[in-house]
Amino acid sequence: MYKWGHNRRFNSYSNYFRKEFGERIQKLSIDAGFTCPNRDGTKGRGGCTFCNNKAFNPSYCLPSKPVTQQINEGIEFHKVRYKKTSRYIAYFQAYSNTYAPLEQLKKIYNEAILHPEVVGVVVGTRPDCIDDEILDYFEDLSKKLYLIIEYGIESCYNKTLERINRGHTFEQSVKAIEQTAARGIKTGAHMIIGLPGESREMIMKQAEILSSLPLNNIKFHQLQLMKGTAMLDEFKNNPDDFYFYDVDEYIDLMVDFLERLNPGFVVERIAGEAPPRFNLTPKIWGLRNDQIINRLEKRLEQRETWQGRLLE
Repeated sequence: MYKWGHNRRFNSYSNYFRKEFGERIQKLSIDAGFTCPNRDGTKGRGGCTFCNNKAFNPSYCLPSKPVTQQINEGIEFHKVRYKKTSRYIAYFQAYSNTYAPLEQLKKIYNEAILHPEVVGVVVGTRPDCIDDEILDYFEDLSKKLYLIIEYGIESCYNKTLERINRGHTFEQSVKAIEQTAARGIKTGAHMIIGLPGESREMIMKQAEILSSLPLNNIKFHQLQLMKGTAMLDEFKNNPDDFYFYDVDEYIDLMVDFLERLNPGFVVERIAGEAPPRFNLTPKIWGLRNDQIINRLEKRLEQRETWQGRLLE
């Protein structure tokens, strides 16, 4: 029995939600039609070199549809697989979901929280797309329902962030996380493991760096090459700059990472999935997320270790 109140060797998302809500809760992805400052010319054009939002948006998730319609269609979509789920989290996932005037944000988010089956909201955004006025609004909203702001950090290294055209620094990520957490708003982070130019030692160092931040949740995706991205072109021109882990290598890497990660962080994901028509990664695993989690748990057990074991 570990400190999270169950027998799992890491602070799992599914157990966290069962503890929070007393039942299984399903996320519903929503595309509310936002863009990003490094797409619209404010900071740059073309977006992040790895980004193709179509690769992870479900078929029902289209910005041309009202938020309520996307929620209703998402519920029907997920009922096929999760028949017993009756409550949902609205996940504003595509692009930067705070990148709009406050009144527009209120209209979009208020529509979601008025849905009778929605019990919470996840706001995916960039650390440079937040300000005091927006945080005031989300602070008030967080007192009424489950709410978390998930920041795309991607890397703790500014050299990497510049290379992948993020358009912000790691220092900006730290500032946004600290400002959000200081208001009592649940705060999450998204990281990409294996970005070009980052050694294994650099990846491990990030566990220590992240562990000092006031985060509630954290999500990891392995590096993947998506169709139609600048990173795919970069790989074709300079393949030796990239290293792609096979699934067993990656699981061992993430066990090492978890050993050094703050045990208070809820781990939402260890790896990401993408439809085969988009995923042009040389090493495609062909596994669903739950299969990867099962392998991770077996490896943690084999090595008799757990999240935070080596954290000083």
